[in-house]
Amino acid sequence: RYREDPSLRQPGSFAKLDKSRVSLYSRRFVFDDGVEEAERLELRFAGGKLQALQGADGGKRALKRLDPALIGTLYADDPGERRPLPLHEFPAMLVAGIQAVEDRRFNSHLGVDPQGLARAMWANLRAGQLVQGGSTLTQQLVKNTLLTRERSLERKLREFGLALVIDARYDKGQILEAYLNRVYLGQLGNRPVQGFGAAAEYYFGRPLDELEVAEYALLIGLVKGPSLYDPRRYAERAMQRRNLVLRQFAETGLIGADTLERQQALPLGVSPKPSAARERHPAFIDLVQRQLQQDYSADDLASAGLAVLTTLDPIIQVRAEQAVQGGLQKIDPEGGLESAIVVTRATDGEVLALVGGRQPRLPGFNRAVTARRHVGSLLKPFVYLLALSQPQRYNLASLISDDAGSYRLRNGQVWQPLNYDRRGHGQVTLIEALSRSYNQATARLGMELGMPAFGQLLANLGVDVGAEPNPSALLGAVELSPLQVAQLYQALASGGRVLPLTPLRAVLDGDGRLLQRTPARAGVPSRVEVIRLLTLALVETTVSGTANRLTRDGRLSVDSAGKTGTSDDLRDSWYAGFTGEHLGVVWVGRDDNSSSGKTGSSGALPVWEELFTHLSSRPIRLSFGDGVRWHPYGNAEGCRQLRFLPALAPYVLDNNRNCISALTAPP
Repeated sequence: RYREDPSLRQPGSFAKLDKSRVSLYSRRFVFDDGVEEAERLELRFAGGKLQALQGADGGKRALKRLDPALIGTLYADDPGERRPLPLHEFPAMLVAGIQAVEDRRFNSHLGVDPQGLARAMWANLRAGQLVQGGSTLTQQLVKNTLLTRERSLERKLREFGLALVIDARYDKGQILEAYLNRVYLGQLGNRPVQGFGAAAEYYFGRPLDELEVAEYALLIGLVKGPSLYDPRRYAERAMQRRNLVLRQFAETGLIGADTLERQQALPLGVSPKPSAARERHPAFIDLVQRQLQQDYSADDLASAGLAVLTTLDPIIQVRAEQAVQGGLQKIDPEGGLESAIVVTRATDGEVLALVGGRQPRLPGFNRAVTARRHVGSLLKPFVYLLALSQPQRYNLASLISDDAGSYRLRNGQVWQPLNYDRRGHGQVTLIEALSRSYNQATARLGMELGMPAFGQLLANLGVDVGAEPNPSALLGAVELSPLQVAQLYQALASGGRVLPLTPLRAVLDGDGRLLQRTPARAGVPSRVEVIRLLTLALVETTVSGTANRLTRDGRLSVDSAGKTGTSDDLRDSWYAGFTGEHLGVVWVGRDDNSSSGKTGSSGALPVWEELFTHLSSRPIRLSFGDGVRWHPYGNAEGCRQLRFLPALAPYVLDNNRNCISALTAPP
């Protein structure tokens, strides 16, 4: 968080110059491809958008990367909220101040300080209140990390003994660093706030090195009792404690009289609400943790102070959370339905947002990653992808019967798939069968192609459903998570490249060096022209098929492609759709797997629409190269409804009925 400071005294501050100009002092940050140094900038805005950027020298800048927002902390062996820092990164005023208040003889005693204990007792008697503690920093470290909170003589003796051992085994710098990173300074839900780095974020929403002297004094004052002097609950008491610490700074020569007077006059400056980084986007953090364990060695992840750079887009994440809450409120005001969303960048497979439930800020069951449900018609496009990959046999105008059929399975049972409306539609083209989600035509096409080929295609795209899945898989009788569905559709959104989805950009060690990750295994790409033929059919779905509300109501201003999905008994409602820039997968249903009462069109699609209506995204722009030819095509009744459809050269549409048109170019 940047704070307003007209003088821009330090990084992490900004100043409003006028209605259209803002000065900014950026923070230094180590990215995976280099260091972005702190610098002063001027930003010019118009119409709520950034129009120009210039440096302190007045020169125009094309680009400036700001330090990314902290979205969470992860510890394998510790539930605490911490921001571990090496000793040299702690501000000198804080390091000197904690010794002045808590342990003035820290550098000379042996872990236990009888002289300091006697001095503290005398100071407390003279003041008539507890103003100094008798425990050394080493003893406090022992209490915070090695002992229980039991009050007994035996425990105190163990504390003395362990403090002496630690002082003998470790140098003072190591002890001080451990103390500054582990001292208890507050409570964030069920997690202790440990160390001054985390406390700076928790109380002030800023890094430790950007605080004022008075703010260091407040944090040091909390060592005596974080609950007793909680500045959000007991502001007056916290102010008195802070000012007492400031006087101790002055007594020991850390600050002068003028600084003391000026700092005591400042307000507490505490942010109204705790900065709860780990609770902002728990489902996304869960995915990050899973990916780290998959991509990096246990030894690397055991290192302290790692910086994990993620792919999260905060704006899209907030939009996705709002879409889940707002969209479900419209279709299910009573609150029984749940939902999950995955949003990726179409070109590279980076996960930009992930929502795991109706209450996205609450940790718990991550439906986007771990909930596996029947996907309904979401697998149908891949049946047609398999067909279009054989241009000598199939194209978008190829006819397939949508009459009911029966298929004998290997176990002897008979499978009889039916359409949603329980009616057959005669001879239909592939593009019509897909856009209108006909079950009977899709099943017939899939059985012609063969289940082994279908299973292999899905495996090539990154999802394993078995070498020879059950024929019902053609119509979505396969349990997948929203993240797995996004992996399949990423191949379509990217134009045929199979890119493993990831929430990670890079991981840096404590010295800013890039850690090597386990190489991701890419899938088998599909021919780009075939993907574009299929995408054209999925665009048709949004115009005249099961997702036509996207173009019918006029709310969505960007061209998109997608597919609805509905499982048996309306248990699961799905929509997977993409623009030229983003892919979004939405699931809506109930945790107990009972009927949601929603189809893909009435459940998941409105949530997807709610998100993409408020998302800045480039539209789909289909361009076909020399390997594709457009041909006039007439419908099954003849040439009365003429249109152009593409086919891979040198093949022509096998259903063009020799229609002749004055049109010379495809619409």
